[in-house]
Amino acid sequence: MTLRLQDIIAGVAVALIWGMGIVFAKAAIGHFPPILLMAFRFALTALALVWFVRPPVALFGRIFLIALISGAIQYSLTFTGLQRVDASVAVLVVQLEVPFLVLLGAVFLKEKPGLRKWLGIAAAFVGVAIISGEPRLQTADAALVLLIAGPFAWAVGQIMVRQLGPVGGFTLIAWMAVFATPQLFVFSLVLEHGQLAAIRSAGWLVWGTVLYLGLVMTALGYGLWYTLVSRHPVNHVAPFLLLMPVFAVIGGVTVLGESLSLQTVLGGLVVIGGVAFIVIERPRRAAEILPETLPAAEGLPVPEIVAPGERREPRP
Repeated sequence: MTLRLQDIIAGVAVALIWGMGIVFAKAAIGHFPPILLMAFRFALTALALVWFVRPPVALFGRIFLIALISGAIQYSLTFTGLQRVDASVAVLVVQLEVPFLVLLGAVFLKEKPGLRKWLGIAAAFVGVAIISGEPRLQTADAALVLLIAGPFAWAVGQIMVRQLGPVGGFTLIAWMAVFATPQLFVFSLVLEHGQLAAIRSAGWLVWGTVLYLGLVMTALGYGLWYTLVSRHPVNHVAPFLLLMPVFAVIGGVTVLGESLSLQTVLGGLVVIGGVAFIVIERPRRAAEILPETLPAAEGLPVPEIVAPGERREPRP
């Protein structure tokens, strides 16, 4: 099915919404502990969605673990790293989510990546190596480790999601948010300090970011994305996801006043090119794309879309 104008607009909107979410979060965590910010974000997401989905009680134990790994741990790592580097750098590094997922799929799900995907994986890691060699990042080794560990945790969670069986997209997001919220509050209590002072002094920027992350980035963004992937093959809409780091970089420069070195630009182009090799396939191989993956820097799973009333056997 050919993409209509409204589909193209929706695809670009998703990339813009998710990309700017990184920029706004970067601005907010200058005044607010990052893990606490994510805890409030998930709390708002849970409150917005949980009333409209049926509780998958039989899967609660597994969803709890997925929320811990792909939600609480991944967000704690990624956004703590984001606190210490520019948003434009962070969004490029966390593109490693997709290469990590392909590698873990090969190890644990016995999937066989083709030459195209192996070349994409290699390019993505080379691009991150180029970025990490930028002189301004020589004192940010710990932040880069966190930003690389976050995508790895996300990919581990996605492997768990792919073994979960068919679950409605918003059902999984809603209940992941329910479980991730207390996990993130505990992480913040243990790992961060000054929470009460930050809450008391938080201005409109911080609370506006919480609203954006919880409602616009999650509810609206995923609503548009699910609509697209339910209407079109994933390989037709996957290229829109490559715009997300582009919008985040533009937002970091224009909104946050960040500057880009030639080395960062070069490394970023190599990373995005590598990810493009992985996610963009010819139509006849569309089934081999990673339908459960979600754009980098987000971290919530995109499970298989199941039509109303349709039941599918879980994947082996």
